[in-house]
Amino acid sequence: MLVMADTQQSDPKAGQTSEQTSEQRAAQKAGRKADRKAAKLAKRISGFAAAHGGAEGQIAYLGQRGARIVLVGEDGGWGDLVAHSYPVAQKAAERAGLTLHDDFDGEFAAKVRTGRYEWTRMAGIQVGGPANG
Repeated sequence: MLVMADTQQSDPKAGQTSEQTSEQRAAQKAGRKADRKAAKLAKRISGFAAAHGGAEGQIAYLGQRGARIVLVGEDGGWGDLVAHSYPVAQKAAERAGLTLHDDFDGEFAAKVRTGRYEWTRMAGIQVGGPANG
């Protein structure tokens, strides 16, 4: 009489599924975090637009630091925000309904109104102008 020993068979797919599930959960968590950050940025963009009679923008890639969203209001006021990634910046601009430009030049750049502070600061840094203390 032959008796077979009870052996447990390992299913290679079972381990893969649990690993895949943890990767999917991590991706979903990162996606939710990016959505929250985009929503916060969109709220700030919308606030800027409301304060300046509307706004347009341009997104500049900053490398590992993320992306810079430059905002120019209809009244010439300007500002910027930094997102931790380019896709988050794009999502925030889209949520806020921001009109985006490819470059910061031409008519878009001409809308920017600078004041004495900016000119003094630029002169102080660039060509030995007055100090900004």
